[in-house]
Amino acid sequence: MTVGSEAINWTAPDGAHPARTASLRSMNAVIRKARDEWLALFAPDAVIEDPVGPSMFDETGGGHHGHAGISTFWDLTIANVERFVFTIRDSFAAGNESANVGTITTFLPGGMRVDTDGVFVYRVRDDGLIVSMRAFWEVDRAVATLRKAD
Repeated sequence: MTVGSEAINWTAPDGAHPARTASLRSMNAVIRKARDEWLALFAPDAVIEDPVGPSMFDETGGGHHGHAGISTFWDLTIANVERFVFTIRDSFAAGNESANVGTITTFLPGGMRVDTDGVFVYRVRDDGLIVSMRAFWEVDRAVATLRKAD
């Protein structure tokens, strides 16, 4: 399944599930740079850990909390990317969560690109709002893929 302008390549199971649906909505908003729409997908007390643990985006590793913290995350990361391609090869949905396995390709200013392989876990409330997004990926592995875009 390809969603939108071929920027989400979904070859994973795609059975209806609230967390899986929320993850697709999140990716779609990111691709379109629809910041306010993306923020509206998150509960007021939501937390983003991307990547999980300390990183250049989150020195303490405590995550980005609430809409203010999530807005800061957008400004540090998503806003600085020219284009995204999400390739989701597998997805496991259970309870109120979905774990998507795949690659996020980011096209950066200056004609560079990076492929980030990982597991991206979304947890939603009963009303479908995201309460947690945890991305398990390794900075060094992603940085090793930095190259000129084709």
